[in-house]
Amino acid sequence: MARVDFYSNLIIAALSSGAPLLFAVLGGILCERSGVIFLGTEGTMLIGAVAAGLAFHHTGSLGLSVLASVLAAGGIGLLHAFLVVTLRANQIVSGLSLTLFGTGLSAYLGKPIAGVPLPVSVPKLELGWLEPIPFAGRILAHMDIFVWCGIALVAVLYAYMYKTSWGLHLRAVGDSPATSDVMGISVVRTRYAHVAAGAMLMGVAGCYLIMAYSPNWIEGMTAGRGWIAIALIILAGWNPLYALGGACLFGGLDALGFRMQLTDSGIPSYFLKMIPYVVTILVLILAGWRNRNKPSIEPKALGVPYVREQR
Repeated sequence: MARVDFYSNLIIAALSSGAPLLFAVLGGILCERSGVIFLGTEGTMLIGAVAAGLAFHHTGSLGLSVLASVLAAGGIGLLHAFLVVTLRANQIVSGLSLTLFGTGLSAYLGKPIAGVPLPVSVPKLELGWLEPIPFAGRILAHMDIFVWCGIALVAVLYAYMYKTSWGLHLRAVGDSPATSDVMGISVVRTRYAHVAAGAMLMGVAGCYLIMAYSPNWIEGMTAGRGWIAIALIILAGWNPLYALGGACLFGGLDALGFRMQLTDSGIPSYFLKMIPYVVTILVLILAGWRNRNKPSIEPKALGVPYVREQR
């Protein structure tokens, strides 16, 4: 029984720890499916987190905090879209610049609430009728609303990308913007919309970090999760369903490392904190090695600015 409790608690912790990463990965998939590389995930998550923290500090409303994080991060996404779609700036340079900008700006804005506990209570979706189900019932019966929203969003985005005409247009723009333009699909509008929407999801990731995972503002509190999200986009093959597995893998390793610290295993805490990052790198290396002779599955126009020819 104790072993069952250990594994069920570990899975619950994995889902909670992986939820912010899941939102960030899904946001990155939306951006890159439109053909735009977004390396500003880390800075965007920090902007979303500090916006949510400030909003909650002044209003005490969870809903307004989520809205603030979405709007602030959406602004970062629109700025990136303006730079790389309208001005055709280098997408990698723009993304890295936004990470530095978001990191610095969030540190400045977060000074008034640094270290101040936020008495926030994230509601849980109580599904008591699931409890009789062996093992899974205990995990699913009392998860918070953010985790359920993340899981639902995976299904919604998968259906959107692969079962609707809008999703077909999105993938077409990411693979061949010139052909999409000829067919009457607005490349600029599609990229703007999906980069902004993707950044908003990254903002929600930051919001979850400060509202549920660690309810107080700490400078640089994302701790590299934005970079892990970028790596998991590749690992997931730009597919929302696989993104859920990648986020749970990182979340599980993060939770396992934390629990090992509590058991006095004798392993330095610095090494335990490295586990999720090291494993993610190893999995990427393994996946890259196995697929080295296979055709690339990334959007074919990823990172390539579109210049409309005169017709």
